[in-house]
Amino acid sequence: MCTSETSDSMRAFVLLVCLSVGCLAQRPQRCTSPPLLTGRLSVSSANEKLTAFARYTYDALRQRIRLIEFGSYQNQSFHVDVLLLYREGVVYKINNRNQTCCKKALSRSFHPLAVPQNASLLGQVVLGSSSGPAQGVLVNTWAGKLEHKNTTAKYMSTVTEFGCVPVSTLFYTDQSGWIVTSFYNNVIGLADPQMLIPPSFCGDAQLETENGPETFFSVL
Repeated sequence: MCTSETSDSMRAFVLLVCLSVGCLAQRPQRCTSPPLLTGRLSVSSANEKLTAFARYTYDALRQRIRLIEFGSYQNQSFHVDVLLLYREGVVYKINNRNQTCCKKALSRSFHPLAVPQNASLLGQVVLGSSSGPAQGVLVNTWAGKLEHKNTTAKYMSTVTEFGCVPVSTLFYTDQSGWIVTSFYNNVIGLADPQMLIPPSFCGDAQLETENGPETFFSVL
């Protein structure tokens, strides 16, 4: 009898250990998004001053970002086409219609799309439905604070559990309020690598003294 009880206890202990290891293995981990991404995004502010839509091309390997954006800011429409080249330390503002280019200094270092190491997990949910295969996407939401332009900013970032593909980011400062960026139609890889090369008419552009946008989100 004692042998059977001991055996049962051992099996229960082993089962408990296996379940514990399984739970630990399934706990979401901080991650870095794929180094090459192409897609679209939308940006809006809580105060309704900013609404924008953009097509983006992202290359973390060579530290390049292209954003072609249109939208409205304070009831004024705008269109922006910028190419950020972090290794070269320059940003090009491109006007394809007039075949002109503005070239400005890019002072900050490149920061890849990733969940920061100081982020805290808020939760894991399924977007869509978990009732059947291919009906939903498992995502993780992280939150934290970071220093941004001499002030403390708050953020919430949602990425897919598998692949760490960005889904949405909420960013807050006292100056801007909440700004929501939603990513969609994401494709891993570069749909058009030429998007990350300055057009030929930018070859004669002179470097202006004024600094250009510093980060992925400061362009928006």
